[in-house]
Formats: sequence, C-alpha cells, structure tokens
Amino acid sequence: MKNVPRLLRRFIGILMLSSVLLLLINFGAFALIIIKHSPNISVSPYNIAEETGKALRTFESEYILPEEISHKLEANNAWAFLIDKDTLQVVWETENVPDNTPDAYTLSDIPDLTIGYLDGYPTYMGKAENGIVVLGFPKDSFWKHTRPSWDYHFIANLPYTILKILIINTAIILMIYIIANVKFLKPVKPIINGIQDLSAGKPVHIHEKGLLSEISANINRTSEILQKQQIQLKRKEKARANWIAGVSHDIRTPLSMIMGYAGQLDNSKNLSETEHKKAAVIIRQSNRIKNLINDLNLASKLEYDMQPLVRTQENAISIVRQAVVDFMNMSVDTNYPIEWKTSSNLSACYINIDKNLLKRAIANLIQNSINHNENGCIIYASVDDDENGNCIICIEDNGVGASDELIAQLNNAPHYMVCDTNTTEQRHGLGLLIVKQIINVHNGKVLIDHSKYGGFKVILIIPK
Repeated sequence: MKNVPRLLRRFIGILMLSSVLLLLINFGAFALIIIKHSPNISVSPYNIAEETGKALRTFESEYILPEEISHKLEANNAWAFLIDKDTLQVVWETENVPDNTPDAYTLSDIPDLTIGYLDGYPTYMGKAENGIVVLGFPKDSFWKHTRPSWDYHFIANLPYTILKILIINTAIILMIYIIANVKFLKPVKPIINGIQDLSAGKPVHIHEKGLLSEISANINRTSEILQKQQIQLKRKEKARANWIAGVSHDIRTPLSMIMGYAGQLDNSKNLSETEHKKAAVIIRQSNRIKNLINDLNLASKLEYDMQPLVRTQENAISIVRQAVVDFMNMSVDTNYPIEWKTSSNLSACYINIDKNLLKRAIANLIQNSINHNENGCIIYASVDDDENGNCIICIEDNGVGASDELIAQLNNAPHYMVCDTNTTEQRHGLGLLIVKQIINVHNGKVLIDHSKYGGFKVILIIPK
C-alpha cells in the first residue's frame, strides 16, 4: 500500500523541515543576542586600556591625560590609575578611583589585575611610558574568564562535538516521532483499503479498535447499507427485466391473432371503404405495438448486458447504405425519400462493430424522422471520418426539427422517454434510446443537433 508510507514520509519531512527551521531560528536569535551584547570594538575595555596607556604623558613631573580619553572613561563609568614600573606604587589616578583600592602592588598582583578583578571591579591593563595603566569598570559591566583551563583538543574539536550532539538529538527526536506515529498510522491502512473497496462496491469490515475506531465503525455501517441497497437494486432490476420479458411474451400471441384477423378483414371484398380504413389502422397500430415490444426487449438486453455482441471488422459505408436500401424496400411511402450524401472520394471507413445492431440504429433514426414529420420530409444519410480516428455517421432531415431546449434535453437526459401531446400517436422515444445504447456499447457517442437542411440531425461517432 503506497498511501501509508507516503503519509509517513510526509510526516517525517514536516518534522525534519520544522526541526531545521527551528534550529536556524535559534542560531539566528543567538547570533543577534551575541551581537547585541558584545561591546563595540571602539569601546572595548582592552582597547580603552591600551589607548589610555599610550595617551598618558608626563609634563614637568605631572601626568596629563587628553580630554578625548577622559571623556571616553567618563562615558563608560571607568576609572584608572598608573603603577610605576620601578616602585610598583600608584603614582597617578583619576578622581573616581574607589577608596579601597591599594596604593602599592606586588609583582604577583599584576597577573590578577590582568585576568581578574580588583575588589569585584573588572580590570584591564595598558602599557604606559613608565609603568602600567590599570582601568577599572563597574562591577556589573563585564564578565571575565579568570581560570581559562580548557583542554586543547576539546576546544579544537568543539564544532564537530556540537554537530554530533545535534545529529544524535535529531535522531532521537525522529525515532520518538516515528514510534509515536506508527501506532497512530497502523489503523489508517485498513481504513484506506476499506474506503477503496467501498468505492468499488465490495463489502467492507474493519476491526473497530484503536484511535480511529469511530471512523472504522462508520465505514462498516456504510458498507452494510450499500450492500443492502445493492442487493435490493439487483432484485428490482432483475424483476423489471423479467417483467418486460414476460409481458412481451404474453402479448405476442394475442397480437399475432389481432394482426392476422385484421389482415383478413383488410383483404376482404365484402367490407366498405370505411371498414377497410379501420382495418388498416388496426394493422398499422398493431405493427407499432410489435415494434415497441421488440424495442423494449432490445433496450432491456442492452441495459443489462444481456445482448450478445458479434463484432467484426466492417465497412461502415456498406452497412449504412444497406440499411438505407432495406428501409426503402420495406417502405412504399413516397413522402420520405432518402438521399445519399457520402462523398464519392471516401470508399471505405472500417470499424469493429456488430453489423446487425448498427443497421438497427440506422433504421431507428430514419423511422424517427418519419414519425416526427407527418407531412413528409427528405432524409439525408452520410458517412465520413475525422482526424481523430473516428467514423462519423449522420442521419438528418429537412422536416420540422426541434427547439434548442428540446435538443439540449435530448443530449443531456439519461433517457429519451418523451411523449407527444397527441394521445393517438404517442411516441415514447425508445428509438433514440436504443440508438444511444447501441453506440455506447461500442464506446461511441451520440450527438443531436439542428440540421443544415432545417430539420433534425443525429450524429453517431464510432471509434475505428
């Protein structure tokens, strides 16, 4: 299953990205803090001490400190005194030197003044002409390392040590994260499998335990409901198919008797002209009922995949021409002539199709044009191919046509069960429904539109 590892990789990626970002943010914040609290080079206590030592001069046995240095000492609340290099006595000092500072020092005191403190005041040394200048700063101004005794190899390898610690810490955090999430992700896999099976219509049962037990329970309940609905739907579909087949079978025998007797009456010489017309109406309507029964059976078989398909490689031009000729031979009505509009440059358009079903679809389209044009019309048939490897069959007429609303309805409606307002000539649209079903089982498409001749047009798009 690819989803759970992908989810786990996503979690790990988010964790590592957030860890790296957090680490960078911490380093940045630490650097800002160091920069903020680090003394400026120009006001560094070491630099001030050196500058003071160099600037201190003697003139006629007096020590003079330039005003610039004096202002710098005052700005930093610093004080200073000079230890004579020969006597180690304090021979000069500023006014703000603390009262408890000694007046004389030993050689052993000098290192302490360099690296440490004088009565809690951080001190710094600067060389003068005849001694050492000692600068003292407020007690809470600087922090000094008084015992620098770190191992050399430890300091030299400190960056690698810090990197190792970071790697170990990251690995530990990652391990804890994975262990914590594996327990959470463990029930996710069966839930994802269950959802996929649910979408495929398969029965699903997931163990209802763990953190996601409520979701598992809901999926189980949903599966039970869908399975019950599927069983009921299959029963209804089977019952409908059996009902159509049974009714069709039961109607055929009495319908054959009605058509037989009506034919005898129509051929009888003892009936009046009015009675002959009535007999002809009975025959015509009986034929409509017979065709309707055949259409119902074929539509039912196509809908439930009960109609066996005998596919062969056929020339669509030959099939459509044969269907047109057969229809013309069966019809004696001259109000519905059929014109062949296929280009003479196109001699063949081969498709893999059930020949008899395609002929039935063409016949239904021609009959549809006849049914909807009582005053007659010209029917046009053509075959063409396109650059996408499809065979295009078009049946159109120059009759009354259809409105834009009706054409949109016919193109988008899931069925074509449309009745006319004329109750004596109701047409249920099974012809178009069967055409659509036939083309669908051949992976084709049906388009309904206005004809360029002013009537109705149906286009069949069938892949080669």
